Amino acid sequence: MIFEPNGQATGIGSMPQHDPADALDMIKKHLPEIPHWPQLPQRGREEHFVNQFLKPLVKIGLLVDDGNKTFFDTTKDDWDTRLTEFYTTYLAAEEGDLAALNEFAFPVEAAAGFYAFLEDLQKGAGDARMLKGHVVGPISAAFQVKDERGRFAYYDEQLRDLVVKSIATSAAWQGTELGRFGLPVMIFIDDPALGIYGQSNYITVTREMILEDFSTISQAIHGTGALAGAHSCDAIDWSLLFESELEVVSFDAYNYFSSLIPFIPSLKSFLGRGGSLAWGLIPTTNERAMDEDADSLLGILDGEWSELTGRGIDRDTILKRCLITPACGAGLLDLASAERIYQLTSQVSQRIRDRKGLR
Repeated sequence: MIFEPNGQATGIGSMPQHDPADALDMIKKHLPEIPHWPQLPQRGREEHFVNQFLKPLVKIGLLVDDGNKTFFDTTKDDWDTRLTEFYTTYLAAEEGDLAALNEFAFPVEAAAGFYAFLEDLQKGAGDARMLKGHVVGPISAAFQVKDERGRFAYYDEQLRDLVVKSIATSAAWQGTELGRFGLPVMIFIDDPALGIYGQSNYITVTREMILEDFSTISQAIHGTGALAGAHSCDAIDWSLLFESELEVVSFDAYNYFSSLIPFIPSLKSFLGRGGSLAWGLIPTTNERAMDEDADSLLGILDGEWSELTGRGIDRDTILKRCLITPACGAGLLDLASAERIYQLTSQVSQRIRDRKGLR
């Protein structure tokens, strides 16, 4: 399926509310066509990515969570037994065993926004045309979790595999849950740490490793019938994502548009195979969110689109394959800024669609 959002709007994920009902009200008000479930980091440590996406590793005993830090302890006497238990459950889930898949569900206390989203959808989807979910990216996760020696999990092939497969199966569970409502589903892999690729301190992180990790997660998402996207809010090597199996690439168009330019050939190929861009045009800092309006942001967008058309990319294709989003999550902002950001996202989206007579 070629995804043509035609300027529709959605959010990235995190929001500043404590009460999920308040977050959902803001989402439904401004982003009714492609609503997302809200991550609520200000609720505390329970909403941390380990508790949302890596909890199966904690439950099985591979990942130790002592309340202060989380780490793999490969020296435990029963490490191999616990490894076997994890992979047995993972393989069963991969083969369609729903009981095994449910072992990768978000704990209720760790994802209040997700379960409130499901409960709200059960009352009716309203104007929604698609549902959006998200998981933590493999680079971001495996560079925050370490082994017992203090070494990042990403540098250990086995630990990296555990992290990636836990995220992938969590994404599959999420896609299955959201798919129950009869609407198309899109799941983003949120990985700001992709910016480490190519840096001198991370020379052992190879292109092949990153593409393999994203492929594993994308295939799990696709296995549920959902579209796979990825979000990074940095100036990265965009060819990594353009050459992956993703349908959507989300970037910070407000701050880092110029970082796309060296990768125009890869972008052309990505669009040529049906890929879409999520333009993170609305700034997600308190000050800039208040300084901009729909007119100023559309002026920025028109300039960026002109840059691409001048480099041989068809403008109509850009529009058809365009999503409008905030530049990043809003979870650490104040409520007034988050409201402004979501309002601007909606306004810019509607203005783009009005130009083409789209609804």
